[in-house]
Parts: sequence; C-alpha cells; structure tokens
Amino acid sequence: MPSYINAIGTAVPRHKIEQSSILNFMAKAHRMNSEEKQRLKALYRASGIKYRHSVLPDFGLTQDFRFFPDNEDMEPFPSIGQRMELYRDEALKLSLQAVDDCLQSQKIIQTEEITHLIMVSCTGMYAPGIDIEIVNQLGLRSNVQRTCINFMGCYAAFNGLKVADHIISSFSQAKVLVVCTELCTIHFQKKKDEDTLLANALFADGSAAVLLSSQLEKGKAQLALEQFYCDLAPEGKEDMAWQIGDFGFEMKLSAYVPEIIRKGIKELTERLVSQLSLENTAFEDEEKDKIADYFAIHPGGKRILQVIEERLDLSSEDNRYAYRVLQEFGNMSSPTILFVLKTLLNDLTASDHDKQILSFAFGPGLTLESMLLRIHSL
Repeated sequence: MPSYINAIGTAVPRHKIEQSSILNFMAKAHRMNSEEKQRLKALYRASGIKYRHSVLPDFGLTQDFRFFPDNEDMEPFPSIGQRMELYRDEALKLSLQAVDDCLQSQKIIQTEEITHLIMVSCTGMYAPGIDIEIVNQLGLRSNVQRTCINFMGCYAAFNGLKVADHIISSFSQAKVLVVCTELCTIHFQKKKDEDTLLANALFADGSAAVLLSSQLEKGKAQLALEQFYCDLAPEGKEDMAWQIGDFGFEMKLSAYVPEIIRKGIKELTERLVSQLSLENTAFEDEEKDKIADYFAIHPGGKRILQVIEERLDLSSEDNRYAYRVLQEFGNMSSPTILFVLKTLLNDLTASDHDKQILSFAFGPGLTLESMLLRIHSL
C-alpha cells in the first residue's frame, strides 16, 4: 500500500530579521574588533542567506534585548532551564500554525480522522510534551497513537516520514500527521570559535507539518514515498555534533562538513539507485537524463549545496528550491527539507505526473539520508 504526502504546511516566527542585522548583533555579542567583524562579514556574505526568523527579537537589536541580558557581557547568560521554558512557550504555538496551514490546504482528511501523530524536534523537550498538547489543542482523539523523534538534527524529518510510511503500509486506513518544529536560535552561544560562528551564521526557527495517508485527493499534486536510503560517513562524527550544555544546546558544525558530504554523496546516490534496481543514468552516461526530474536537498549551507552539484552534475537551477529556502529562511534544522518540498510542490502542474523527486538531508553522525518520491497529479 503506497503512502502519499497529501499536504505540507509551514510556519515561521513573526520576527523576520535581515542577515545584516544579525551580523551586527553577533559582532556586539562576541565583542569583536574591526578586523574580526570584517571576517564575520565575509562569512555572512558567503552564507547565501538574506533573512532568518526567530522567536526572539534580540537578533535584530543591538540594545534593549528581551531575552539575553542587556549588558556588554550578556551575563548572567541564560541557563538551559530558561531556554527550555522559552521553548515550551513558543514551540507549541509555531507547531499549531504549521498544522493549521497543512490541514487547511487539503480536503480529504478531517482533523478527527487523524490516527497517528509523529512529533520531531531536537531543540527542546519536556513531558508531557508538545505531542500531547497538540492532541489537546486540535481536539484529536485521546487514543491517537503518538511517536516522538528527538535529537536527530537536520535529517530527522526523513525518519518521521519513514515511520509514517511503515504505519500506513501496515494499516491502510491510517492518517498520519508529522510535525517538525525547531527553535534553533534560542540556543545562541557567545563563543568565538570557528564552529560556533559558523553555526550562528546559519540556523533559524521554523515548523513544518505533513499529512500522509494511502488516499489521493483529486485535482492536486501529491507525493508518493517510493524509497529511502540512509548511510553513515563515520569520519565526520566529530565535525557535526549537537549536545546539551549548561547554557543551552551546543552545536558543533565544522567547515569540513561539505568536504565529507562531497566524498559520500555520489556513493549514497548510487546505493539508493541500486536498491531501487533502476538504471543509474546519472553516473553511466553524460548524454542521458539526470536520475530524477526534480531535486529537494536540505540547504545545510551554501557550500553543501555546491559540492552536491559538483558531484552529481547538477546545476544551480536543478537546486533552485533549496537555494530559495536557504535565502528566505536559513537552516531551520528538521523542518527545512519540508519547506523545500513544499516550495517545489507549489510549482508542479498536471504535466509533472509520474515524475520523480530525489531528496537528501544530512546531520550528526555524519548521517546521509536520501529519499525518492513520485509525483501524482490527478
């Protein structure tokens, strides 16, 4: 029984901040001299990001902060407890906005018909958690089956979709709601090491919700989940990490990550294609068409997108949906790939029926995730 993505909804916080304003906040927070600020400007110019959204207005300010202490040292720096309290206040609101956007964009499934809820997040946790609050706020049945996928990072949406696919495969009447919500910016760290500066230049807040079932809605494009493939590049284990510190969750994001992905992405794609028993046109004959009609790649950073293009012989036009999301929203961790898929989905027409989408995402491990989807436009 095939599983279909019937609808995708997205939401971002109301504070839309230009990357240049975030740069000024960072320069002040890190107490940078003029030379250090110039180097930071170069990093921000190269990011490919124009705007990011945050539940905090602070990143658009240089004084009168609302969350971080309004003094030169930003002390006392917010504790993990204070950040989790903020997460609890804001993550549910953002999740509900994404769910509403999702449910309103389709007509075949009523809210009370949802049988399973999968909650994905790596930027906060508490119990009873967002999953239970979503059940109560939406008025879902109390016996809806809930699964939480936590602390997996940018590729976690793939795991949410895999779980949904397995559920639908074993229970054809299932209606599964997957919600990915991340508040990356509440974990700002004021260290000046290269990895922290890079992470502070990329991450943002956002939420995405996906409704899946074995049904198809007439008159709109939907996506069939055809296959998944996951692999590890253990040599990158130390280059991308996410751990809980005393003052928030601490991201390690090395500048070597694009190189590790460059080495592994071609082999990952070949293995996915081999698993599907398809002809590997992308690697055997340059005169043949690309392996997929469309590409939805997690924009972990501009350089990551570029190395994938180099290795898979893609153009920036092939990768346009990832660049569009990166420019307008930055890297929101797990919901980001769903923003890319929604942007692509909105461009599809009846002529795209039966075409394929190849999707990738990356995260700690270093984990390489891939997924093949088929477009259904009835």
